[in-house]
Amino acid sequence: MAETTNETWYSEATATFGDRLEAARESCAMSQIELAQRLGVRDTTIKSWEADEWEPRGNRLQMLAGMLNVSLMWLLSGKGEGVAAPDARAPLALPVRSMLADITQLRRKMQVLGVELMQAEQKLATELRGMTS
Repeated sequence: MAETTNETWYSEATATFGDRLEAARESCAMSQIELAQRLGVRDTTIKSWEADEWEPRGNRLQMLAGMLNVSLMWLLSGKGEGVAAPDARAPLALPVRSMLADITQLRRKMQVLGVELMQAEQKLATELRGMTS
């Protein structure tokens, strides 16, 4: 089996645009839904890009490269600065990224609960003001 290097990892001959997009997104510990929200597109759009069913327009490509911390050239062709080959990744990188994704998801849930708590508090304050009037 040939050795995988950063030069051949996700090269044009090895992977498609969708493969590179998915690898870059996952290396940032970002879900398809998160990336879609950040880009202002539907998650089905991200799925279609990763499945090589559609391709993003130029402005979205530039945004994708910036958000995923890869070069536009790498995203398009596999040449240039992209994600590291699997052998070059730290052994704990994937579990740590998974933990980061879990923490991010918990933080978002806490934000939603914070809003709900504030709304309940305001409703209770309104009810109390009505009782004392």
